[in-house]
Amino acid sequence: MLALSLALGWMAGFGTALAQPAGTDNVTIPDFWDPNRRLDRPAAGSIAAIRFTTTDDFPPFNFIGPDGQLTGFNVDLARAICTELAVACTIQARPWDGLIDAIGAGKVDAIIAGLAITTESRAKVAFSDVYLRPSARFVAKRGTVPGTLSAETLAGRKVAVAKGSAHEAYLAAFFPKASRIPFDTPTLALEALRAGGADLVFGDGSQLAFWLQSAAAGDCCDFAGGPYLEPRFLGEGFAIALPPDKPELRHAIDWALDSLYDKGTFAELYLRYFPVGYY
Repeated sequence: MLALSLALGWMAGFGTALAQPAGTDNVTIPDFWDPNRRLDRPAAGSIAAIRFTTTDDFPPFNFIGPDGQLTGFNVDLARAICTELAVACTIQARPWDGLIDAIGAGKVDAIIAGLAITTESRAKVAFSDVYLRPSARFVAKRGTVPGTLSAETLAGRKVAVAKGSAHEAYLAAFFPKASRIPFDTPTLALEALRAGGADLVFGDGSQLAFWLQSAAAGDCCDFAGGPYLEPRFLGEGFAIALPPDKPELRHAIDWALDSLYDKGTFAELYLRYFPVGYY
């Protein structure tokens, strides 16, 4: 998987830094909260503890670090939520296929693993507020792309994209005049860009952000245009899955997420794991 290989390279090169990396002053911090909404702080003692679960194979969101410990953006966000609520917290890794069943069996209280928000998943779990959304981005060699990307400016341009992906479908829908070049994997699409076989690559913003930092990119390229956040193609985003019969837990987590954003803690976590922002 591209995400895994790029994140392993990131871990080797940067570690899990505990401070804002240098050169991140211009990174856009995502903000998906309603500024006009005000949630009441949960009553003291209403939540005694939160048992989070996630996976350990989706870096940089959740993975096993060089020290053998579970870490990642989601893991640190879960810990920050518990700290904000002043409650005890556990975070355990489980196989992906067993996450929803663990909620249904009462073994855990919350899934923080990028579970897709769909009609099917909503029938089994409730969701917190969305705290991140997937973004699609173009990447191009420096100095080779018009300042504004549009269906017209990309007409005839060769755009590499993963075959059969949501990004290929998005490209066809919104940039129909671009010359799409499908590849079996995102890695092959990026190799084509570097080799001159494509003018741009279109794909997942977070994966491309890590590629731009990697030795494989060779400091060749930059983001161009975007970000593109169409949920019909890319999904509704990252939220915490919760038992449907615990509205007080959802309220508490939503309050904590709001508070963490207002305090700047969310921004610190985002910059820790995404020094090249993908928005």
